[in-house]
Amino acid sequence: MSTAGTLSSPIPDLPPDLWAALQPLLELAIAEDIGPGDVTSEAILPPDQTLRAQLVAKKPGVVAGLPVAAAVFWRVDPTVRFTPHIRDGDPVAPGDVLAEVEGPARSLLAAERTALNFLQRLSGIATLTRRFVDAVAGNRAVILDTRKTHPGYRLLEKYAVRMGGGQNHRMGLYDMVLIKDNHIAAAGSITAAVQRARAAYPHLPVEVEVQSLDQLREALELPVDRIMLDNFDLESIRTAVRIAAGRVPLEVSGGVSLERVAELAATGVDYISVGALTHSAPALDISMEVVDK
Repeated sequence: MSTAGTLSSPIPDLPPDLWAALQPLLELAIAEDIGPGDVTSEAILPPDQTLRAQLVAKKPGVVAGLPVAAAVFWRVDPTVRFTPHIRDGDPVAPGDVLAEVEGPARSLLAAERTALNFLQRLSGIATLTRRFVDAVAGNRAVILDTRKTHPGYRLLEKYAVRMGGGQNHRMGLYDMVLIKDNHIAAAGSITAAVQRARAAYPHLPVEVEVQSLDQLREALELPVDRIMLDNFDLESIRTAVRIAAGRVPLEVSGGVSLERVAELAATGVDYISVGALTHSAPALDISMEVVDK
């Protein structure tokens, strides 16, 4: 195996920030799966045998993570050639070839499961995101992700959301002020919380979560960049849109499902955040099939 810790991305299509996020995950995944070696392949396959295989979609969806899969094969064996046939963000149908890999047989089979784990997970997120995006087409609403990501996977999973046509909410607790119900309770009021946030971080965007129309009216009088309507029913959302009248962008959050996202978008809100994009997306079925030995 190659050595870890490369500063620049070894894969041209893998941005440096994603490579930095991927490296520790990659080391962990390889250590727990391959460990000291792939005993099955080492027992059965001669060291000089080569293979050519294809990564094939088994279900329709949207692909994300091809550069990540390429990095897995590179990490296991830098001599493996990884040739993508499509790009991240492209739709695929069953039977479509996503990429070809060619190299030492032992290396291809050792890397197979780890590469597919990343590729299937990220493609599943992109696929589910595209379904939400398509469901709100024709409305102004933008589909956003949340911080409900798997530990260590945040940059990769939020990248997959973008490949599905969604947009990213804040990356973490550091790049946006989001005042939620517990902050308001601790501060005593929405007004007090917003004033303290603006004083402490004047250059960061400030969003405030409201749970009633009265709180919405209070927030509209304050210097906020966005207001989140938390678990509002449909009629209350329509009323909130009329009250706000475009003065501050509105975001809907809580209980958003694919079945009701279109009616939420039809109310005229600006953003709809969906935790399910990252915490509940099923993996896209993709396999590696040997085509030449």
